Amino acid sequence: MEAILIQILNGLDKGAAYALIALGLTLAFGTLGIVNFAHGVLFMLGAFCAVSVNKILTISHKIKDESVTLFDAYKEIPYLEIWWGDTGTMIIDYSVPISIIFTIPTMILIGIAMERGLIRFFYKRTHAEQILVTFGLAIVVQEVIKHFFGANPIPMSAPEIVSGSAPVGALFGLSDSMVYPWWRLIYSLFSVIVIGGVFAFLQYTTYGMVVRAGMADRDTVGLLGINIQRRFTIVFALAAVVAGLAGAMYTPIVGPDYHMGMELLVLSFVVVVVGGMGSLPGAVAAGFLLGILESFASMNEVKQIIPGIDQIIIYLVAVVILLVRPRGLMGRKGVMED
Repeated sequence: MEAILIQILNGLDKGAAYALIALGLTLAFGTLGIVNFAHGVLFMLGAFCAVSVNKILTISHKIKDESVTLFDAYKEIPYLEIWWGDTGTMIIDYSVPISIIFTIPTMILIGIAMERGLIRFFYKRTHAEQILVTFGLAIVVQEVIKHFFGANPIPMSAPEIVSGSAPVGALFGLSDSMVYPWWRLIYSLFSVIVIGGVFAFLQYTTYGMVVRAGMADRDTVGLLGINIQRRFTIVFALAAVVAGLAGAMYTPIVGPDYHMGMELLVLSFVVVVVGGMGSLPGAVAAGFLLGILESFASMNEVKQIIPGIDQIIIYLVAVVILLVRPRGLMGRKGVMED
């Protein structure tokens, strides 16, 4: 039972990242009809927003180390600690959660600039052309990030108060020694909150209702005098924010590097296809489902029976589901069938 619970928690952790990226991908495809291969880059940019905030908060001043008497020695002290003492130290410790405040407006601007500057010129182009141009954009952005931040992963830490592990065993009536990292649990909860916020926005606000109507019949909504294209641009920015927040909060789990977005992008496209192109609930459900399956496939007991199954399980499940349901779990008729 302990092993099963740990794998479920690991799966929810992975599935949360898959679901958030897939949700953004589906938002862009459902509203604009764009197959955006640069969406993984938005996840990466969100991660580097967190890195940038951390670097700004830890800008340091070199002062003499009075504890060394034999020779002159200097140490770097962040300005925040010099100015505000323990309060400054706490602000630096919470740099990842604080980065959300910076990430949201940054990703909105990036999303609008991407949609207005490039994506809108490819609305009526073939999906192959859309993939090529967005994949090219992704490579360019990756190289820019590599130039400024380097090629190596950058370690990021969670706030000290949640840097340890939670006693999940005691919570479920199992062994007290069974623990799980707090930040991974927080990331899973955070993803549920973001996903719930997106669905609530689309389902219960007037703006969201108009967007859903435009997704179903853009021409009719336009004839009613509504600038549906402007609303779709905002939705694309929303998709960028979702990916960016997913990346920013993911940094304490995996140190960000310039190719982290592309690693998750391919898997997320598989998630979107399995869930059903254009289906938001399908993308979320498939994300968590495939994350849990991948987690169980990575168990040593499973790999001893089927070596390498953890590397192909997602694609194997995708093949089986698409053979049974060609439109995916919750796909709509007519989507991607031309």
